[in-house]
Order: sequence, then C-alpha cells, then structure tokens
Amino acid sequence: MATAYGSDARDGQGGGGTGSWDRHDEKHFFPAGLRAPVEGRTWRELLYLLLSLPVSIVLFTLVVTTVSLSAGLMVTFLGIPVLAAGLAVCRGFGALERRRARALLGLDVADPEPVRGRTGGVFSWAGAALRNGASWRHLLYGFLHFPWAVFAFTVAVTVVATAWSMFTYPLWAWVFPAYVGIDGLQLYGDATHRVYLDSAFELTATCGAGLVLVLVSPWIVRGLASVDRVMVTGLLGPSRLDSRVVELESDRGVVVDTAAADLRRIERDLHDGAQARLAALAMELGLAKDRLAEDPEAAARLIDGAHGEVKVALQELRDLARDIHPAVLTDRGLDAALSSVASRCAVPVSVDVELPLRPARAIENLAYVTVSELLRNVTRHALATRASVTVRRTADRQNRYDRKDGQHRPEHLVIRVDDDGRGGADVTAGGQLAGLAERLRAVDGSLTVESPAGGPTTVTARLPWRD
Repeated sequence: MATAYGSDARDGQGGGGTGSWDRHDEKHFFPAGLRAPVEGRTWRELLYLLLSLPVSIVLFTLVVTTVSLSAGLMVTFLGIPVLAAGLAVCRGFGALERRRARALLGLDVADPEPVRGRTGGVFSWAGAALRNGASWRHLLYGFLHFPWAVFAFTVAVTVVATAWSMFTYPLWAWVFPAYVGIDGLQLYGDATHRVYLDSAFELTATCGAGLVLVLVSPWIVRGLASVDRVMVTGLLGPSRLDSRVVELESDRGVVVDTAAADLRRIERDLHDGAQARLAALAMELGLAKDRLAEDPEAAARLIDGAHGEVKVALQELRDLARDIHPAVLTDRGLDAALSSVASRCAVPVSVDVELPLRPARAIENLAYVTVSELLRNVTRHALATRASVTVRRTADRQNRYDRKDGQHRPEHLVIRVDDDGRGGADVTAGGQLAGLAERLRAVDGSLTVESPAGGPTTVTARLPWRD
C-alpha cells in the first residue's frame, strides 16, 4: 500500500473527528427510503421526542416557579439569589439535555463556559450568574422547549402509531369479531349506517396506506428532531462569540508552537550546517597560519579548501534566509518569488499569478511558505512528472455571513497546486500537510486536499485578503 505523501511515519495516526450515527460511505442494498423505518436512528430520535415531554414539563415548571418566586421576592433582597439559583439549576438541566442529545441524536454540543465569581462569595457568584448570557439562554430553552415538546410528542406518537397500526392491521383484525363483537375496525358510523374494514380488499388497502405512512413517518420524526437539534445547539451550547474566543485562543497556541518549531529548525540548520562549516574553516585557517612560514604550498592548499568552505557556508546561509523570507519576495512580489521556488523544484512547475496588487506582508509571506511546502511535498512524495501553481484573488460568494445589501464581500487569496502524481495525500494523516493546515487556520485560512489514489492531486489554500 502506498504511503500518503505529506505525512511522516512518526505521525501516522489518523486525525480525530466526531462520530455520527450514519455511515454515508457505507453501501446498502436497499435505498434510504426503505431502510429508514427500521434504522436505529429513527427509533433513537423517536425515543428522544418521547422523553422530551416529561423532561420539558419538569423544566418548564422549574422555570416558571423560579421566575415567579424571584419576581415576588424582588422587593426584598432574596429575589436575586433565588433567580441565580434557578439559573444554575437550568444550566444543570442543560447539561442533561446535551448528554441526551449526544446519546440519542448523535449531536455533540460543547459545554458553555462555567460561571465564576470574582471573589468566590455567594453574591459574587450570583452576580456572575445573572450577567452570564448562557444562563439566560438555558432559561429561555425551558420556556420555548415545552410547547414544542408537546407538539412534537403529539405528532410523532400519532403518526408512528397510526402508520404501524394500519400497516399491521391484517395481522390483528381478527381481534374485533373475536373479542369486541364487531366485524372489524369501524371507519364510519351514524345512527343508521356503519362501515367496517373487514373485507380482503379493505384489509389490503389499509395495509397499503399504512405502508406509505410507515415510509413517510421516519422523515417526519427526523424533521421534528432537527428542530430539537437547532434548539439544543443554539440555546444550550456556547455562543458564537465564546466559540470564536476559544478558536482564537487555540489559534494563538498554534502560532506560538509553529514559531517555536521554526526557531528550532533554524537553530538546527545553523548548528548542523553553516556553523559547523565555519568552525571547520576557522580550524583550517589556523593550520594554514601555522604552516605559512614552514610550508607555503600546504598553507595555500588549506586556504584554497577554506575558500571552498566559505562558498558552501554562504550558499547554506542564503538558502536558509530564502526559506525564512527571500529578498525577491520583498523586492518583486509573489510572482517572482514563486517562480524562483518553481525553478528550484525537481519537477517542472508552471506558475500563474494574477493579482491586482500585493497583499499584506504577513499574508504574502505565508502564501510563499505554503507554496514552498506544497512543492517540497510534490518533489519528495508525489512521484509526479509535472505540477502547476495558480494564485488568484477571489471574493468568497459562499460566505453565509455576507449581507445581500450591496456590501463588499470578503476576499481571499486562493492558491491552487496541482500535480499528476500518485495521489493519496491526506491532510488528516499528520505530518507536513497537517501542520500547514493548522498554520493556515491560525489566520482564518483553510487547506483543502483532493487526492484520490492514483492521482491527480489538487491542494487549495485560502488566505484572507488584506491589502
């Protein structure tokens, strides 16, 4: 089996991810519409809707009692700690709901930040609880979820029970004449006339209608459960601002780790390369100085060898400086710098850069590092015969936070590297590609890899555009 390029042997473990009830890559003999009534997901979601009614009744009662009691006691000073305690209990129910959603809906929602008072006292904690937005969202969940739970419970039970009762009616139709004293299930009745489902045609028609409802009912249940997913995610999880803060803290850690790794690499390259050569050069010049009077020819040979060491050390220093920030990038921009990188690649590389103006220095430098790393992977692992680099500035028309009011859309610097190699590159397999993806995420960028086995490979990097 070919090893996916862009990964190191020491980093061979796969990337993590959240689980899911459905295996979208798993092949089935029956289509999804026929599997849905008997799939475990349908019955787990139905169980979630059934349990939501008693849970929401308890939570709604708690919320109404807490709000009413705290409002009545607000004339005294006891209303504030009572309301804070009620918010704390609501957060406890929220934790229970998140675990229930994780177990039955396969929905993994992160816990919001805990409430912490400044001094650790009761009133400090109560003030922090009242200022915490997540606590009030839990309270709002208790209000809103109760009417929805009543509606979802009623619809789910009615639809599922009716569907399976009609579908299995031929199996239990004998109960009516045997124990009830009527011919079958009564469809219509008045003072003078009654219609029962008792003939073979009526049994078959009822079973057929029930089959249709059985096939439709899972999608009704899933639609109802999707509303619960939205409510749990939006009201019981961290806010978008809190999630952004956590993401930025993580990105800051990635930037610090990346900078430390770069410093260690530079130190190692200097120690093992130019520094070692300069130390050898100093020794050779010392020997040449000692032999200059006694054996001028030997001293000349030593000086000649030292001259060669100086050239090699200077070349290594130039290569190291070029990897950090090449002078051509500062002087002539990204097009010339990437053309220089492509000319040193062992694989023929075509470069196409079309930018109306130069991006910010930090983005430009990161784009250079990205292309250099990707071309290094092509040379080492891809077994390609040719590659291409395309750089464009494009507007992100898929950004869902854009407003359709004529406002300027966010723009990105898009880098695309293609090669005709063996494929198998995987950004989740660790190694250089995973490290590069983390570096791009630290500046709100992204790295997408399309590399089927046998090739070709397309790697697309997106960086936020800054003038």
